[in-house]
Amino acid sequence: MTQDDEPGSGAGRVVGPEHGGRPEDEPGSGVMVAFGRQLKLLRIRAGMDRTEFGNRVGYAAQSVASFEQGRRIPQPGFIDQADPVLDAGGLLLAMKEEVARAQYPAFFRDAARLEAEALELFVFAVSAVPGLLQTEEYTRALLSMRRPLLSEDIIEQRVSARLARQEIFNRWPAPLLSFVIEEQVLRKPFGGASVLRGVLERVLLVGQKRNVEIQVMPIDQEDNAGVDGPLTLLTRKGGEQVAYLEVQGRSILMTDREEVRSVAARCGIIRSQALTPRESLRFVEKRLGEL
Repeated sequence: MTQDDEPGSGAGRVVGPEHGGRPEDEPGSGVMVAFGRQLKLLRIRAGMDRTEFGNRVGYAAQSVASFEQGRRIPQPGFIDQADPVLDAGGLLLAMKEEVARAQYPAFFRDAARLEAEALELFVFAVSAVPGLLQTEEYTRALLSMRRPLLSEDIIEQRVSARLARQEIFNRWPAPLLSFVIEEQVLRKPFGGASVLRGVLERVLLVGQKRNVEIQVMPIDQEDNAGVDGPLTLLTRKGGEQVAYLEVQGRSILMTDREEVRSVAARCGIIRSQALTPRESLRFVEKRLGEL
């Protein structure tokens, strides 16, 4: 699904390294190179060196250089400041959305856009705490484990992007967010005990929000409709639903109505088999006490 496609046009689209996604994952390519070139040309036209420009927008000259060379992805706030300072006439602002999309791995970009506008979201997690519930330390620990190894620039870029997604909790009207997490996920000490404690505290905190339900799927549950793996179900304005599946750097956006209806039914069963939200928060509190 491209940004101009609409769900409902097919069963889904697989995105992964074999589909040309890998080069777009790296800083220094695609939209970031184009943005960086425009930024540099506008800065030179304005008669500023990097230090002067950086001082005016609140960034170090080294950061400005990284943006111009396409090695780092600027935050939206930088673009908001840079456009008027350089008298760009909206040129940089026009690229803001594409720059924001570039901060995500290619296989996740369409899903990130759908997530940001979803009215309802259901996530079933089987290997790690869902990205929307992660702490900075937990995210960095996960990304540092990736093989082949990710560069430090890529790790910092993706940490920043994942944390930016958590703005969904500040949206109004508030979306309805539901998470079911396999119990073993809450026992895996990725990054060490202190990192696990931090992410459990965040799960507990977010789980107390009125628009959020967090449930735990017990290890000893004999029936588990989620045996086929993780999944995400997003409900858009108008009630249209899209399912998102991801594994090993590849993803599928499912838009066929019958297939999505089947996934939605599975989500309902998974929720019914997990602990209730209240029981689940008590479970998380107990895990914290064990650390």
